[in-house]
Amino acid sequence: MKKISLNTLMLSAVLTLNAPLVLADNLLGTNGETTRQDVLRGSITPERQWWDLSHYHLSIEVDPKVRTITGTNTMSYRVLDKKQRLQIELQPPMQLTKATQNGDSLTIEKDGFSYFIETISEQPIGSEQAIVLHFSGQPKTAVRAPWDGGITWSKDSNGVDFIASSNQGIGASIWWPNKDHGYDEPDRGIKMSVEVPEHLVDVSNGRLLAIDHNKEKQTKTYHWQVVNPINNYGVNINIGDYVHFGEKYQGEKGQLDMDYWVLRENLDKAKKQFKDAKRTIEALEHWFGPYPFYEDSYKLVEAPYLGMEHQSSVTYGNGYQNGYLGRDRSLTGEGLRFDFIIVHETGHEWFANSITSKDIADMWIHESFTNYSESLFLEYHYGKESAFKYTLGQRINIQNQKPIIGEYNVHSEGSSDMYDKGGNMLHTIRQLVDNDELWRETLRGLGKTFYHKTVTTQQIEQYIENKTGKSLANVFDQYLRDNRVPTLEYFLKDDQLRVRWSNVKAGFNMPVKVKINEKVQWLTPTTTWTNVQISSKNPTFVVDKNFYINTMSILGS
Repeated sequence: MKKISLNTLMLSAVLTLNAPLVLADNLLGTNGETTRQDVLRGSITPERQWWDLSHYHLSIEVDPKVRTITGTNTMSYRVLDKKQRLQIELQPPMQLTKATQNGDSLTIEKDGFSYFIETISEQPIGSEQAIVLHFSGQPKTAVRAPWDGGITWSKDSNGVDFIASSNQGIGASIWWPNKDHGYDEPDRGIKMSVEVPEHLVDVSNGRLLAIDHNKEKQTKTYHWQVVNPINNYGVNINIGDYVHFGEKYQGEKGQLDMDYWVLRENLDKAKKQFKDAKRTIEALEHWFGPYPFYEDSYKLVEAPYLGMEHQSSVTYGNGYQNGYLGRDRSLTGEGLRFDFIIVHETGHEWFANSITSKDIADMWIHESFTNYSESLFLEYHYGKESAFKYTLGQRINIQNQKPIIGEYNVHSEGSSDMYDKGGNMLHTIRQLVDNDELWRETLRGLGKTFYHKTVTTQQIEQYIENKTGKSLANVFDQYLRDNRVPTLEYFLKDDQLRVRWSNVKAGFNMPVKVKINEKVQWLTPTTTWTNVQISSKNPTFVVDKNFYINTMSILGS
């Protein structure tokens, strides 16, 4: 008779804290079926493929009294093919009222919230063209921002309007018309002109160019400019009774302007808490390379919700406290050494904003690396022991209910395990590389190779394999495309030691580091039993806990 005992190198997910910024909007139809709108939204259609975004100029008026947004988006693009019909999105209850080109009104057809516009006939390949999209309405109100997406209309403690956009997942087209797919970003960025009541301030992406005072209307228009490519969900408005302070950071590419916009009532708290911003840039430049948007500066902006990675305009609502709303998601104590929102959302400047997934199904590229950036922050400032302890502690949040990668071409993200499981996958790969300097070079190389680019999972996988010289295909396949955690089964009796992988995809053969009688060595199990040479009877056998796996000891009677 055999006795089977289970030893698990991960904490079971009996306690799951709210994962940070888990996306609630996968926009699939009722009961999860794929709809025509999902396909229109999530695929690179012929009506998108023939033109390449160059620039947006988003000019809007925000009226807090009636909660409306009215304005235009001048969308510039380069012609790639001889076609005329282009596709943009604008979600109800917002309405596209008109589209013009060279002063002429264009024909518009509506299919769900996708709009198909017939451009002017003469558009030579390679030429630069522009369409002005006119729109207005009361955009969807965010009920539980940032997870549900929309506009938050709130008040500060003094009763002054406090308004912000947040639309990851559901898409930027929830409040302004655009080419709402991740594969294409405007090469020359965006200019934003935001008109608000005279007593309010708007803070948006990039650098502030000018403020126009409209005395008759008693409004002000804030003009902001981003010169780098920008993903559309990273475009934002933040409106309130803001005050400003800032600092300069001498970074890897020179002087970085770091600006902070907070509610007047929270200025003193912000001056203390936002010290983590500079520490974050320092740590992440060490690991990932130069901050990707020196030209557009870095901003932290207080928001009436938890926070989001809006490019060069990171929003913050963590209550001026360390941890995740004062809690440590790892339950190790290490997560209380830093302000989670400052570190996590700033990490997205490298992964999400500079390196952006073409399809939302590959959003692990954003969230796994950024989850891992929290550990790297700890390692830079507090050492490896602190960082590794934090990463392993996060396993308590992993659910393993479905794969990390979602369904392609239907605007469907994968599992929220893209955060903690994705971070632990990267931590496991670091163990396989077994060379910390090479691992750092690999992370920095990602930032350089894919600087300001949209990418696929395959590109990221191939780069890491090539750079590290490690065969990692079945590792990525197991952790990204399967929900099962690899189990290392071992049989140990007298002078016999046998090992194999179970609970894995066919062909899984990841090496693993173990200690046999306190001596470190590598094993390369497969899915069939393999004998391991040992020199003594009944040795101690310990698997390195830094590998995100389970272990199962099969004991002979």
